[in-house]
Amino acid sequence: MNCTIKSINYSPVKSLSFESINSCNVKKNFGVLNDRIFAFSRSIDFEKAKLIEKNPNKRKLNNFLTLKNSPVLNKYNFIYKKNKLTMLLKDKELISINSDNPENFSLISEKLLELESSLEKPIFFLKNNDFPFYDTTNSNNVMNSISLININSIKDLENKINKKLEIQRFRGNFYVQGIEPFEERNWINKVIKINNIPFKVHSHIPRCVAINLKPKTNDNSINLLQSLKKNFNHFDMGIYLIALEDGKINVGDKIE
Repeated sequence: MNCTIKSINYSPVKSLSFESINSCNVKKNFGVLNDRIFAFSRSIDFEKAKLIEKNPNKRKLNNFLTLKNSPVLNKYNFIYKKNKLTMLLKDKELISINSDNPENFSLISEKLLELESSLEKPIFFLKNNDFPFYDTTNSNNVMNSISLININSIKDLENKINKKLEIQRFRGNFYVQGIEPFEERNWINKVIKINNIPFKVHSHIPRCVAINLKPKTNDNSINLLQSLKKNFNHFDMGIYLIALEDGKINVGDKIE
């Protein structure tokens, strides 16, 4: 098998950003450092927002702004560097805050509400370095995970529907190349190594309507969920990994 890491990505703000990087640090039973350490709450009061910020056991997916419930946010991006979080629209800086100062958090919530009047008030900006806001974390399950996507699986879907797809739709941490389409589905419950770091392959990644959104737009004209079900009889794309040791992953690293 000649499977290698093609790209590495992380989302500093849950569901609402996607940044490519050349390398990342992973932490045992945790995930990619700085991935999804921020989130916006949705349809809950301040007291409940602070509760789910601190306690992952109290979280439900509908407590947060996501592309599934708020596709209008797909056009925004967030960059996180040296404790500075910047919100952008079409590469134009809209606001930047020092994320170490919680007093700044209301500024970014207010800015988002100012730009998108369709969002229901209130929303609160949350941060948790120790228990990030992973999609796999909710009131029934606390699991810190890393997502791996096989580029050839996406290409197989492209061929089936005769349409070019942006790989960013699937928001993977690791995109890999060099294996057959959907070969990764055979790795469930096995251990793989990347740069000598072992990862337990935990499960498939079931997809939601967010994959229908073209990156940085509100175009959802392609029903990829329907296409996955029709062509492969499942709604999955990718697998979840759990890091079994600390280490560093680089673009080009081989998977064993």
